[in-house]
Amino acid sequence: MTQRKVCMLGSFAVGKTSLVQRYLRGVYTERPPATVGVKIDRAVVDIDAGAVSLIVWDIHGDDEFQRIHTSYLRGARGHMLVADATRPETFGATGKLREMADAVCPGAVFVLALNKSDAVEELGIPEGALRELEAGGLPVFRTSAKSGEGVADAFAALARAVKGR
Repeated sequence: MTQRKVCMLGSFAVGKTSLVQRYLRGVYTERPPATVGVKIDRAVVDIDAGAVSLIVWDIHGDDEFQRIHTSYLRGARGHMLVADATRPETFGATGKLREMADAVCPGAVFVLALNKSDAVEELGIPEGALRELEAGGLPVFRTSAKSGEGVADAFAALARAVKGR
């Protein structure tokens, strides 16, 4: 079985841990405790007539008080960038995180999860910016850890992308 390290990256309180819990355990916690450092889980994903074991590194949120240690990223084959659809500024932060991760792990793949999409009628993120990212090869998923919408699709896309790397 193929085994790949992937990292969850995003600002503080965008729902990285909630997405992992929803995907791995099928549960949603309204206010999970903040991640301190990194929490590591394993998920086996069946895709394309094979399985991929994802070693999921749920890394603490990046903000003005706490920066992500680049050592957490080493060896990752893929990253799930997570933005909070109710806080458009977190979308801007994903670009900086992507640059940092790409410098540490050249050639790693990325997917973008716009989490908490169930909590807004219209995204505060320009559709043109999302289309531009998708045209550039970044898969974008509207997700909700609360309802489960789009979560399995985002993880499956990440697993499929890292499988052959």
